[in-house]
Amino acid sequence: MFQQSIETSKSIAGIGRQGAIALALPGIAACAAVAGVAYGLRTLPGVHDFSPMIIAIALGMLVRNTIGVPAALTAGIGFSMRRLLRLAIILLGLQLTFGQVAETGVRGVAVILAAVAATFLFTLAVGRLMGADRRLTRLIAAGTSICGASAVAAANSVVDAHDEDVAYAVACVTVFGSVAMFAYPLLQGVLGLAPRDYGLWAGSSIHEIAQVVAATFAVGREAGDFGTVAKLTRVMTLAPVVFAMAAFLPAPGEAGSERPRAPLPWFVLGFIALVAVNSVVGLPDALKAETGVVSTFLLTMALAAMGLETSFVRLRAKGLKPALTGALASLFIASLSLILISLT
Repeated sequence: MFQQSIETSKSIAGIGRQGAIALALPGIAACAAVAGVAYGLRTLPGVHDFSPMIIAIALGMLVRNTIGVPAALTAGIGFSMRRLLRLAIILLGLQLTFGQVAETGVRGVAVILAAVAATFLFTLAVGRLMGADRRLTRLIAAGTSICGASAVAAANSVVDAHDEDVAYAVACVTVFGSVAMFAYPLLQGVLGLAPRDYGLWAGSSIHEIAQVVAATFAVGREAGDFGTVAKLTRVMTLAPVVFAMAAFLPAPGEAGSERPRAPLPWFVLGFIALVAVNSVVGLPDALKAETGVVSTFLLTMALAAMGLETSFVRLRAKGLKPALTGALASLFIASLSLILISLT
């Protein structure tokens, strides 16, 4: 189906913009429907702590591997995976400000930057040592070190991995992030960290924003507030990391040869520009809330599209090496962040 998406995209180029939009609408509508169902399922007990993006990719995979996906949806699915994803990441910039970085403090920023950089490099090294697929390893590295499923999706804009790789990486950060979400409050009872230190630990090491919120507010309001700010500061590293991946990591070929580096993801500049605008202008809270809803829904649609192109058969073929890589990476970022907080 991946090859089919490429061929369909080429045919779109020759039929004009209006024809291309008409061809893509059914697939876009299907992705929106899966995303809507994902939001609905979040109202169920025990599901609320999972982001709609994670639920959407799981639903998409379920549909793809049970009833199948008609060829008529291919163009819209490809559009959602690429164009809508980039628009969502740009809009995400309106949820962040440089002032939030300042609130974290020099110590907090130093811990976060060290944890992100070290975890990313550690994951690449472990993946190579284990012989795991390099594209998949890079997606796991981005998701573990930065912000879970959204980082996996953004990183794939330059990694150009198969949809099964994206689904596998999202599954890794979901499982290990969920384990951390439940384990951290229990560990806090043993460690006895100050509320802000606990918030910094969770914000600098747990994968998804929703998981950080659940793990920190379970301890208290002060820990929750600081943990959320620390996590948002960590999200700010998404842009430079994706740029660095495009600029310095050559894309591996199918047979181990190196292809030319991916083009720079210029849409990330839009993300940075909106962060700057939000920092300088101070946009109304209502506008930021509305764009936050739109950004999250578009990301959910993009992950739904990836799920709709993911085959369980190919997913199983990836084996356990990438999962073990993700587990070790999660343990590494949790341990390193705690050590850095204790030392400082």
